[in-house]
Amino acid sequence: MQIPNYNKIHNRFLLNGYYYDQKTLKEVAYNFIKEGDIYENYMGDFLLDWLDANDSIYLECSDNNSLSEKKIKVKKQFLVNSAISTGNYFNVTVGDKALHCLPANFIAGKMMLIRAMILGLEIDLISPSKMPFYKNDKSYDFVAMTPIQAFHSLNELKKVKKLIIGGAYLSNSLQKKLIKLKVRAYETYGMMETLSHIAIREMNDPLSEFKCLPNIVVKKDNRNCLVIDAPKLGVENLVTNDEVEIYSPNHFKLVGRIDHIIKLENYKLHPEQIERKLSQNLSFHFFIDKMEDSNAIEKLVLVVKDDPEIKIERLKEQIISCKPLKDYETPKAILCFKNFIQTYSGKIKRKETMNQKPNRILHL
Repeated sequence: MQIPNYNKIHNRFLLNGYYYDQKTLKEVAYNFIKEGDIYENYMGDFLLDWLDANDSIYLECSDNNSLSEKKIKVKKQFLVNSAISTGNYFNVTVGDKALHCLPANFIAGKMMLIRAMILGLEIDLISPSKMPFYKNDKSYDFVAMTPIQAFHSLNELKKVKKLIIGGAYLSNSLQKKLIKLKVRAYETYGMMETLSHIAIREMNDPLSEFKCLPNIVVKKDNRNCLVIDAPKLGVENLVTNDEVEIYSPNHFKLVGRIDHIIKLENYKLHPEQIERKLSQNLSFHFFIDKMEDSNAIEKLVLVVKDDPEIKIERLKEQIISCKPLKDYETPKAILCFKNFIQTYSGKIKRKETMNQKPNRILHL
């Protein structure tokens, strides 16, 4: 009987400097669950599921419309296919050094470990903090990070040959910093249902389009939203809520999520488009939404974390000086919240944040 590919562990696979086969890796998993930190608990649970005799595995993902989680069942071979596709695309090869700094309860964290096991990488597993290079002087061939981690690691990214960034909004200001530092950085597009990324955008230009990985084809539906076909990942006609411009069956540009669209008077606004323009001048976390004023008139607002350092006059200047911004795209007020409600990767939950009571409102 042939052993399935997902039960094969490459003989060059190293975890934190040690070689493991299937039996000893199970022992590591039990130890992670029994004595490890919470990120190691997640990793241990995943490893035991991955190494069992079943040909499928259940993956958890957050529902974008609620705080609940849902589970999907996928064949392990599809995850192996995803790992091989990424390895081929980025020329990640046997013996390359990788850093695992993502939580293993999300698909991106699971896939980093699968890539290491399948491709024979030497991977270091560390706590998924916002500063993954804290007290870490090593260099790596391949690293995956969230935008928050990349922002807090700018001075350390010279140690990374290839960096992929995903899981949350990537601002123009961060992209420009990465380009200026000449980091070989790539933004990824994907989701749980596509088993991590299915398209890549090289950050040599903040406005460049996404290019699909091999054996993946895209189109758009009658809402202009992306539809994905990836047979080797078990994905067929997957409809998303991401509005796109399609340049070819393998190239597209993101416009914004249709469930984020703001309708004001005669305009239909994509907040992501306005945010990209504003992020040329604003380096802190923010997003665009709308609110009703005392006269029940809806207007566009800039939503920020409250900070005494925010100077209203300076902020006005930064907004006005943002030349690509049209008049109807210009915020009319600033909502200051104590905190944003976010996913672990740093993706802002807009509706949940706006349902909070703001600390203060500054009118522009």
